[in-house]
Amino acid sequence: MRLPRSRLTAILCSVAAAALTTDLQGQRSSPDTSLAAVYGPTAERLIAAATGDSAAYQRLGTLVDTFGHRLSGSASLEAAIDWIMSQMKADGLQHVRGERVMVPHWVRGAESVTLLEPRRTRLAMLGLGGSVGTGPAGITAPVLVVGSFEELEARAREARRKIVLFDVPFTSYRETVRYRVQGASAAARVGAVASLIRSVAPFSIHSPHTGTVRYDSTVGRIPAAALSIEDAQMLRRFQERALPVEVRLMMNARALPDAPSRNVVAEVIGRERPDEIVVLGGHIDSWDVGQGAMDDGGGSVAAWEAVRLIHHLGLKPRRTVRVVLWTNEENGSRGALAYRDAHANDLAQHVLAIESDNGTFSPRGFRFSGSDTALTQLRQIEPLLRRIGAGQVSRETESPEADIAPLVERGVPGLGLEVDRSRYFWYHHSDGDTLDKLDPAELARCVAALAVVAYIVADLPDALPRTSAR
Repeated sequence: MRLPRSRLTAILCSVAAAALTTDLQGQRSSPDTSLAAVYGPTAERLIAAATGDSAAYQRLGTLVDTFGHRLSGSASLEAAIDWIMSQMKADGLQHVRGERVMVPHWVRGAESVTLLEPRRTRLAMLGLGGSVGTGPAGITAPVLVVGSFEELEARAREARRKIVLFDVPFTSYRETVRYRVQGASAAARVGAVASLIRSVAPFSIHSPHTGTVRYDSTVGRIPAAALSIEDAQMLRRFQERALPVEVRLMMNARALPDAPSRNVVAEVIGRERPDEIVVLGGHIDSWDVGQGAMDDGGGSVAAWEAVRLIHHLGLKPRRTVRVVLWTNEENGSRGALAYRDAHANDLAQHVLAIESDNGTFSPRGFRFSGSDTALTQLRQIEPLLRRIGAGQVSRETESPEADIAPLVERGVPGLGLEVDRSRYFWYHHSDGDTLDKLDPAELARCVAALAVVAYIVADLPDALPRTSAR
């Protein structure tokens, strides 16, 4: 009897399947149940969708060109949030909302530093975020240039009634940023009237970089600003030549009452365990210079686009995937703290928290904080991301990013997107943070990496094992 073609095909497939699952000793072998094997086809769909066009770059361009920089308390930040929420709804994402946060409202005002001696010229400067002002008359004083906190302490008597300039070369951000954060209080402690720093950056085209200053409550608050690398080095050279160095610092900076803002939240609801959540995002606020394209418009849009693609492709993971664009990371972290507090009762259901906040340059992988067992599981995803250069998950002892830190401290596993950061601090917190510094293809690969990890972890049969909250 001649079998129908469909029946014959079925029999042959069954025989082939049996042969493939039997090893050379005649023993049945287990099917490949690694995450890479199970989720390979879905990962490929997400990567193809993310890298198939420049949708993320176009959306980021619309955001930063339309609204510009987005400092906490500013009208531009709130207008950007309104637009984002309207676009998320148009994307078809679920539960789109703004969760209210009260944020600091610091205003820069007019500012300048003018060199008076040994010659007169205007210096490139930016006041540090949160700095007090000088008053309308400004501050005119000699400058003492030092290269470290230890040198300042050794020359404390010389610093009295002077403006102290910390001319500290960039080594790493973690090390050098101490002078931006702590410099004003250190200078005030030895009787200085104001504090300047060499911008925290490895490269400059006469471009100063801002950032937060923090005041020690045990000493008075003095004005604080950053000079360009070039101008800071010039003042040091004058001092080394034993020439008198005098400047006039003018800063109209002021702090206004806290202002209302919002964390932006949207979701793809899980099909089986909707109360369990994988959260990913970036921070939507920026400093009041440049466009905030790199820090962190790109990270925010990459996370948003990753969740949009999951929805667009009709993927329904077991758990909910939630995108959060945190507000006020730059000068207060109020958004991160408000999210933790607003969701305090369901943090145990947060399976993973992911953030992108190092620029959306070429992705390298992820940095992870959590249990060893969870790290082992996440490393099974590495093969799926190797073709886009993002196939490495490394260990981090602390939270890999600032906005997810309050969640990591409560035991939520945390991931930070790791990228090529070789140029990041060239533009960080400066007028150079504009759209042209980012590449559409690199941004697309960041979207792909975020989408693949978020989807897979949201769809795992069992949640990632957790460590105890600290």
